[in-house]
Amino acid sequence: MRLYAAVAVSGFKRYATYRVATVAGVFTNTVFGFILAYTYTALWNERPHLGGYDHAQALTFVWLGQALLAAIGLLGGGFEEELQERIRSGDIAVDLYRPVDLQTWWLATELGRALFQLLGRGVLPMAIGALVFELRMPASPLTWLWFLLAVALAVCVGFAVRYLVSLASFWLLDGAGLSMLSGLLCLFFSGMILPLNVFPGQLGEIARALPWAAMLQVPADVFLEERRGSGLLEAFAFQAGWAVVLLAAGRALQSAATRKVVVQGG
Repeated sequence: MRLYAAVAVSGFKRYATYRVATVAGVFTNTVFGFILAYTYTALWNERPHLGGYDHAQALTFVWLGQALLAAIGLLGGGFEEELQERIRSGDIAVDLYRPVDLQTWWLATELGRALFQLLGRGVLPMAIGALVFELRMPASPLTWLWFLLAVALAVCVGFAVRYLVSLASFWLLDGAGLSMLSGLLCLFFSGMILPLNVFPGQLGEIARALPWAAMLQVPADVFLEERRGSGLLEAFAFQAGWAVVLLAAGRALQSAATRKVVVQGG
């Protein structure tokens, strides 16, 4: 465990060196936060309490999405491109010879990256949004702790999804198309465009049952204190359940892919 803790710290420090990229990311998240906030304002003015959210909750959802965008990797990024490149080039063979678990190594790296992105690209846009708009902050100090736990589980689910997508590169010459499709599905079904509570009928029920809901909708509802008591436990169980299932699927796919590693082109 000390090794993987060191890997996580290394992942944090690695992304901390990209100061210009971090500043650019903060600027981008803030700009898109304003665009979405004014769009949501117009929508909720026409449809008050849409999806069960009031105006302040809807705006809070917007800024939570911008705060968690990079940390959870809602649009991809992080380890995914690097792992795909190592598979394509054959460098993955070196990784498999190391006395460490491949999946746990990349998960530790991703946790370190996510922590930096949460602090580096998440806090400031959220603070700016709170200064300009009326947001709904948690009434209980404990909610902040539950929210951080929900974010940690969301990062694990996001990692598990992208790890599966990355492993597909063992069979594909180029995994960029699949990564793009995965990003679009996440964008729609995580609630990044609209809260899943807004989705009508059966579509909403299906969307809220998919793993992408665990990546944004659930942490947002925890922050907004829409999940309390047994509902809070159900939210964590939902996230943890998907994390276990997807990580196990990744383990199985990794085992199938690495029985015989063939370097593309030779």
